[in-house]
Amino acid sequence: MQIYLPIAEVSVNAFLLLGLGGMVGILSGMFGVGGGFLMTPLLFFIGIPPAVAVATEANQIVASSFSGVLAHFRRKTVDLKMGTVLLVGGLTGAALGVVVFNYLKSLGQVDLLVKLCYVVFLGIIGSLMFVESLNAIRKARGAAGGAPAKRRQRTWVHALPMKMRFRTSGLYISVIPPLIVGVFVGILSAIMGVGGGFIMVPAMIYLLGMPTKVVVGTSLFQIIFVTGFTTMLHATTNYTVDVVLAVLLLVGGVIGAQIGTRIGVKMKAEQLRVLLALMVLVVCGKLALDLLLQPTELYSLGAAGGH
Repeated sequence: MQIYLPIAEVSVNAFLLLGLGGMVGILSGMFGVGGGFLMTPLLFFIGIPPAVAVATEANQIVASSFSGVLAHFRRKTVDLKMGTVLLVGGLTGAALGVVVFNYLKSLGQVDLLVKLCYVVFLGIIGSLMFVESLNAIRKARGAAGGAPAKRRQRTWVHALPMKMRFRTSGLYISVIPPLIVGVFVGILSAIMGVGGGFIMVPAMIYLLGMPTKVVVGTSLFQIIFVTGFTTMLHATTNYTVDVVLAVLLLVGGVIGAQIGTRIGVKMKAEQLRVLLALMVLVVCGKLALDLLLQPTELYSLGAAGGH
C-alpha cells in the first residue's frame, strides 16, 4: 500500500513504515534508547531526505519513549531527580543543535553532516559497547562461583563539587557530569534526529555509575522531553516534520515499545548490551558503505550529462 509523504515528497509503502516503527519500538523498550540512531538511517535507506528524516524521527521517539517510560514507572525504575538534571542539560543542547542544523541547512551541507555524524558516533559507541559487554559476560561467568563483583567506586566524577543525592540510583555525585552528558545528547538529538540513548545509556552506567536497571527508565524519561522540544524547534524553524510519516512510525513504535519492555526484563543486562552493540555496528557499516559508494555513481552520471 503506497502512501505519498507531502513534506518528504516521496511515496513509500505504509506497512513498511509501520514495521520499521514497531521494530524500533521493541528496541526502545528493551534497551532504553529512543531508537532514532537506527530509525533515522533506515529512513535514509528507503529514500527519505535526511533533513526530513531527522526532524520527523525526533517526533516518533517521543511516543515510543513515552510508552516505554510508563512501563518503567510501574516498576519504579526511573530516577526522576537524575532525569531532571539530565533534562536541563538536554534542552540547552537541543536549542544549540537546532541553531547549528539550520546554519548548515542554509549552506546545503546538512545531509552530509548528518550521515558523517552517524558513521563516526555509531562506529565508536558500537565498538566500545561490544568490547565492554563481552568483558562483562566473561567476568560474570568467572564470578559465578565466587564473590559477587563490586561496582566501581570513587572515580574523578566523585571528586567534583556541587554534589547532590540521587536516592533511586543510590548515588551522591556532582551534578556537573550529568549536565554535560545532557547538553551533549541534546545537541546530537537536534542534529541527528536521535534520542541520544545510545550515548546516554553507556554514559550513565560507566561515567555516573548508575545501576543498569534504573538507567533504562531514566534515559527514556529524559529523551521524551528533549526530543519533543527538538521536534517543536524543527517544525517551527525548518518545516521539515512530515506528519504522515510521523503518525505511521508512531503507531508501530508505541506497540513495539510495550513488547520490548517485556523482552528486556527477561534478558541479562550484558546480553542486551552485546545485542545493541552489534546492531549499532551493522547500521554504521551500511551507512559508511553508502557514503563511500554512492557519490561515485551520482557524480559520474552528472558528469556524463555535462552537469
